Amino acid sequence: MRRLLPGPPADLDDDALVEAYRLPAGRSLRVDFVASLDGSVTVRGRSGGLGSPGDKRVFRTLRALADVVLVGHGTAAAEGYRPVDADPHVAGLRTALGRPASPPIAVVSRRASLAPGDRLAVPSTILVTCAAADADRRAALAAAGVTVLVCGDDEVDLPAALDALADRGLAQVLCEGGPALLSAALAAGVVDELDLSIAPALVGSPDRLVAGVLADVVRPRLVQLLEEDGVLFTRYAVDR
Repeated sequence: MRRLLPGPPADLDDDALVEAYRLPAGRSLRVDFVASLDGSVTVRGRSGGLGSPGDKRVFRTLRALADVVLVGHGTAAAEGYRPVDADPHVAGLRTALGRPASPPIAVVSRRASLAPGDRLAVPSTILVTCAAADADRRAALAAAGVTVLVCGDDEVDLPAALDALADRGLAQVLCEGGPALLSAALAAGVVDELDLSIAPALVGSPDRLVAGVLADVVRPRLVQLLEEDGVLFTRYAVDR
């Protein structure tokens, strides 16, 4: 993988890639997506069709650096999410960095759609929901060991959710989508960074990077650009 910006250009090994994505201490919400040239984020409903070996390296690096992985329930279900410790590559990276082998996954679901027996319904998982979600389902998940955070009344209050995660020592949050969650996070003004892998492909999928029209145009600032096999790996700072 090559760094193109900031200069001078240089090849990056695994250690250098970690340093390229390391954040300063403190709270942050960074969002990780892969998209095609036409803004599609899935191929036949899955993001894997846009992936590459370099994208997997960046994906694992970001997970290694995160305190918690935040994901919408729809994306977690569609992509077959498992606890992060199921990936030995991420566990090895985190161990080498002196961190716990696995960060928790925080699933955002207005209806508390995670169910006891799901592969993510385990004690390491956090459910972020709201008071309108079925109380019996919330209680059943709590009984299964899932940490249930009620943030908001009728909708999930993302600023309150990030506060609740930070209170648990989970300050650096990696959001992995989907588009509806990204749109909600942008609308709430809580996104600090967008890490977008741009695949050299044209897909025409209805699943786009942002779901719907934003109230205001968001203009991120490019702070880093890497390249491997024609795939561009961007880091954009999002000014709140």
